[in-house]
Amino acid sequence: MEQINLDGSELSASRIVLGCMRINQMDDRSLSEHLRTALDLGINNFDHADIYGKGECETKFGKILKEELQREDIILQSKCGIRYGHTAGEDIEYYDLSREHIIDSVDGILQRLGTDYLDLLMLHRPDTLMEPEEIAEAFGRLEQSGKVRHFGLSNFNAPQFDYVQKYTDQKLITNQMQFGPAEPKIISSGLQANTPFAGAADRDGGLLDYVRLNDVTLQAWSPFHYGYFDGIFPEDPKYKVLNEKLETIGEAHGISKSAAAVAWILRHPAGMQTIIGTTNTERLTEIAKADDVNLSKEEWYSIYKAAGHVIP
Repeated sequence: MEQINLDGSELSASRIVLGCMRINQMDDRSLSEHLRTALDLGINNFDHADIYGKGECETKFGKILKEELQREDIILQSKCGIRYGHTAGEDIEYYDLSREHIIDSVDGILQRLGTDYLDLLMLHRPDTLMEPEEIAEAFGRLEQSGKVRHFGLSNFNAPQFDYVQKYTDQKLITNQMQFGPAEPKIISSGLQANTPFAGAADRDGGLLDYVRLNDVTLQAWSPFHYGYFDGIFPEDPKYKVLNEKLETIGEAHGISKSAAAVAWILRHPAGMQTIIGTTNTERLTEIAKADDVNLSKEEWYSIYKAAGHVIP
């Protein structure tokens, strides 16, 4: 699998990232096979977050890492900043990017993964109460202690990204955003610029142009979802035209329609990575074939249009 350099670092990462959000649902034997298959496919980048499975995902991964994998062969990234509290008898989700929480979160992540460092730490979502000076102090301490080698953000728009970067000495090298054929907001705002179409609305502060101008690697999450976790478009009758188009293009390249959807993301010259969260090893193997396909411009735009998006 082709690897890309994460700008601002020495990290050489696979274009497809294995998302570990649901690996707590796998038994140890299946997970071992899944991770080994990923490595055999050339996938060396593994995405975690401290809230995935309430920490169980990192714990299960850490067990396999200790018993079967070589730490130097993989890139481990995780995220923090989302918390679950208990107020008035209800579970409350809130954000916490305080110095203490970031540092404590990393200690917990490292313990669960059974490693003494993360290659990459990302802040999971923007916290409207965040104080960038505290983030900067936390990053400085974590870098100085050797616990985290590189830093990034997740779900931050362009002004928010700039705001944090202004205070931190470390270059922020990644940003995770939802992106796929059914949810292409980050490209539609530019593609449909100077039109009255709904896609022209800029919700992310020109994020796509921002990451390209500032050498930040965009990691696309939930490439098969539409809406905000409303569902996935493969097999969904609402996306009949898109699925037929992906199937036709996939057949032309000898890949599945899901792989064609991932190839659509990888075709963009921004040099994105795509996070694939499947726990089905056969499906992972099939989707990984997207790395071998370079869609034509005509194919790329036909997929965009088949998903119901306007080409002015």
